[in-house]
Amino acid sequence: MSISLRVNGKTQEVDADPGTPLLWVIRDDLKMTGTKFGCGVASCGACTVHLNGEPVRACQTYIDDVEGAEITTIEAMSEDKIGAALQQAWVELDVVQCGYCQSGQIMSAAGLLRENPSPSATEIDDYMYGNACRCATYQRIRAGIQRAAEILEA
Repeated sequence: MSISLRVNGKTQEVDADPGTPLLWVIRDDLKMTGTKFGCGVASCGACTVHLNGEPVRACQTYIDDVEGAEITTIEAMSEDKIGAALQQAWVELDVVQCGYCQSGQIMSAAGLLRENPSPSATEIDDYMYGNACRCATYQRIRAGIQRAAEILEA
């Protein structure tokens, strides 16, 4: 079945079953591999993308539910002011260790900074709770979000 999706500002036609998770369409059909598979049950956050500007888990978001919506993946975040600030902060502070979860971390962090441009450490921890990092770089992720907020304020 052909479904029209709007991904990173471009309309894409994909031929997939309606119950296919968005994650697999992004990775397998559209060949955008920045969005990662982690757990498959929306618990780890590695597959986080934005749906109409809000972070969602692509592993549990089905393509028949998102036709016509604006989908943004990590590949387009450098074009977004908040995404660019997060990426700059990640590099400045050397946030990444293995890197596997980081696209999901950045996508969730962008959602946080859209809602709250100057979050406290506790607000960051609460918002980012559903994003797992096997390397346990949570302090560096928090510092990266705080640094991105500073960049955006300047």
